[in-house]
Amino acid sequence: MTTVVAANPTRLPVSVLTGFLGSGKTTLLSNLVRHPGMANTAVIINEFGEIGLDHLLVAKSSENTVLLNSGCLCCTVRGDLIDTLRDLFLKRVKGEVNQFDRVVIETTGLADPAPVLHTLMNDPLIAARFRLDGVITTVDAVNGTDQLNRHQESLKQAAVADRIVLTKTDIATPEAIADLEGRLKALNPAAPILRAVQGGIDPAGLFDAGLYNPTTKSPDVERWLRAEAYEEAHDHGHGDHGHDHHGHDHGDGHGHDHHGHGQHAHDRNRHDDHITAFCMTIDEPLAWEGFATWIETLITLRGPDLLRIKGILNVRESDTPIVVHGVQHVFHPPVRLEAWPSDDHRSRIVFITRDVGRETIEEMFNAYRNASD
Repeated sequence: MTTVVAANPTRLPVSVLTGFLGSGKTTLLSNLVRHPGMANTAVIINEFGEIGLDHLLVAKSSENTVLLNSGCLCCTVRGDLIDTLRDLFLKRVKGEVNQFDRVVIETTGLADPAPVLHTLMNDPLIAARFRLDGVITTVDAVNGTDQLNRHQESLKQAAVADRIVLTKTDIATPEAIADLEGRLKALNPAAPILRAVQGGIDPAGLFDAGLYNPTTKSPDVERWLRAEAYEEAHDHGHGDHGHDHHGHDHGDGHGHDHHGHGQHAHDRNRHDDHITAFCMTIDEPLAWEGFATWIETLITLRGPDLLRIKGILNVRESDTPIVVHGVQHVFHPPVRLEAWPSDDHRSRIVFITRDVGRETIEEMFNAYRNASD
């Protein structure tokens, strides 16, 4: 947390595609790689055979790299993901593969996207060439509610997503879809929920979820952070399960016992209450050392439960804002921006946590902020 780096939009954006087993991720990917909008994209997957790419094969440039007729490049994860990314980048430099300008990593057999995110944040050579664009999570509109009820991993995948894709919406009932969407918005207020029709979706909606806006060639913090989404959710009784929201109806009905589901809905709420999503807004400038100590203490005590942290900070030691981004115990090097994105110079930090309430985090923050003054 000590070394602050300058903003660097030239690195290649990487999207991580995750989703629970049977959530339609494979079907989505097989449709994506056929889409013309995926030209100049490299897709890293575990097995070619799993998504039936044989008939799409155009040229094989190496034992683990193929070019698809959409212009999309596919390669398999061979051993370590770091080796695969380095190998792919080297081939790009040498002109052995198409000059791809985006990477999608599909997490087959790896339910938790965190290790992939840690690789992108932690490995110096990878971080110098690639940057995380966003996490795309597929959720099955037919079985998604049951998976969220039964599996904490499914909840976590939805909570950390930058984009949520509902699959199988063509065979799910409108009521099931509406209920699931309301629940997902409570879990993750900021992530847009997109619908794939028979496995098909326009890739344009999935990408450019990161800090950098390719249209303006500059950081776009407001779009990336979407802090207002957490404030809206909090106003509606969502997002802050640390404040004894267990099973109570706040009058809006989203995710609560409002549709006559009885005990099932109540049980479901208790599962969802493990996940808390909220935004801390701090009016006065922060001491960087106090902030860093607070975060490092949080990581030491509750690292695995800090699912995702994003923030823009006004620190006393810098005239311009600093952007921070962490996944569990791993933080990306903080980035110093050239200017504030708006007249609002308050620090805003978004937390998505598991079994850690807002009050706990705020109490620790106040202790370290006061200690640093």
